[in-house]
Amino acid sequence: MADALIAATLRGDNGFEMISAKNGRRLRAEVIVMRNRRQWKLVCTLLMRLRSIRRRRSVLLAVGAVLVLVVAAAVFVFGRGRPVVAAAETRPPRLELAPQAAAVSYRDPVTVRGKAIGAKQVAVGDRSVQPAPDGSFELTLSHAPVDTTVVATNGAGDKTVLPVKVDVALPRIRAVHVTAYAWAYDPMREAVLDLAREGRIDTVELDIKDEDGMIGYDSQVPLARESGAATTIYDAGAALKQLHDMGLKVVGRIVAFRDPTMASWAWHNGHPDWVIQNPGGQPYSSGYGAIAFTNFASPEIRSYNRDLAVEAGHLGFDGVMYDYIRRPDGGLSGMQFPGLAESPSDSIANFLRDIKDSVHESGASLGAAVFGIAATRPDEIAQDIPSMARYVDYLAPMLYPSHWHAGEYDVANPNSQPYDIVFRSLQDFRARTQGTAAQIIPWLQDFSLGVAYGDTQVQAQIDATHDAGYTGFFLWNPSVSYHPGGIPVG
Repeated sequence: MADALIAATLRGDNGFEMISAKNGRRLRAEVIVMRNRRQWKLVCTLLMRLRSIRRRRSVLLAVGAVLVLVVAAAVFVFGRGRPVVAAAETRPPRLELAPQAAAVSYRDPVTVRGKAIGAKQVAVGDRSVQPAPDGSFELTLSHAPVDTTVVATNGAGDKTVLPVKVDVALPRIRAVHVTAYAWAYDPMREAVLDLAREGRIDTVELDIKDEDGMIGYDSQVPLARESGAATTIYDAGAALKQLHDMGLKVVGRIVAFRDPTMASWAWHNGHPDWVIQNPGGQPYSSGYGAIAFTNFASPEIRSYNRDLAVEAGHLGFDGVMYDYIRRPDGGLSGMQFPGLAESPSDSIANFLRDIKDSVHESGASLGAAVFGIAATRPDEIAQDIPSMARYVDYLAPMLYPSHWHAGEYDVANPNSQPYDIVFRSLQDFRARTQGTAAQIIPWLQDFSLGVAYGDTQVQAQIDATHDAGYTGFFLWNPSVSYHPGGIPVG
């Protein structure tokens, strides 16, 4: 009888009655006659023990139930908040970045803002900050970061990582070319500075390494010193300070692979693979000299030109522009490039790819001067415009009207039609660089070659540039003598 306790009472000497403890009613039971008194006592004892066992079991069950309730209550009271906290700490922080304003220089400070919900720390590179209670944070970096991330970390060490990209929108560049010797000569330097004082230019392009391979200042790049390329024609620090104090920007021009100084030194010092060669294994001779072009496929030559640009950035140049970043013009069958494992065009573009981060980290923008014909005939000088545009801040196509053949872009006489040839060629460069972030800042002609050039021809090219949708330019005159009347103020 699982649902009732059983009690027994004696009835006479030899019988008992059964009583239900469930409802208290007495149940008449058959009187059991015990013939043997010893058997009767045994039965009685067993029944009493049974009742005692069932009572103890009920008490144990009750105590157990109470204990279960107590433990459950303790877990509820003391542990109800803990699972939530633990779950939060095992989830990575929620990281959101505010839209990033464009910088105007790779050297300017940049502030990164956002929210990092659940984070104990937010870091960018070696800079870190603790977020506010609502998760908001603000981190100011000393300069525009290159290919970096924001890392939010919670108390348990879980991280959330987002890339941070700061676009650099270069300000307008209206510049003239200045050689090292021209800067060192007071009358020529002052004539250039007068253009700035009159508001006609806002930038000076100052040569770092020229067509002879000579460096205008006392470069500390080891190979520049070992080869004898470093000079003291001008003081870079003093020049930069003077120009910056006037509110001008400075772009350093590096003539890259046309480098007679380095080519000759390398050839005579056991590095023939640093030099472009002819099929007979001798230095390639061209209209630029008997030994003029270094080998753009050489890792050492690439590093040398990179190191000069990085040094310039650290000195304070606002940007560097590579010139002669190409192979020599002429048939490829007459040239050999030791170590070249790709096409010349790919090698040139990949040089820019490989060095751009280093240049930007030094604080300088990166530009490349290219032939005007490169837009339509890239293989003639290994300048693939769409490829190169992916890795520079700007391309500077040399659109000198005197350098075009008759009929180019349907312009009958480009040298006598400076507006037409500049305007139409810029349309082509826009199409070739579409989909990249590269700006176009053309080189324009302020020298006479076949046709006398003065204020009218110079302004015609600047007007064509403006009408084509561009506001900047570099003016070239190898003698550093310019026509102020052709350069609009403002």
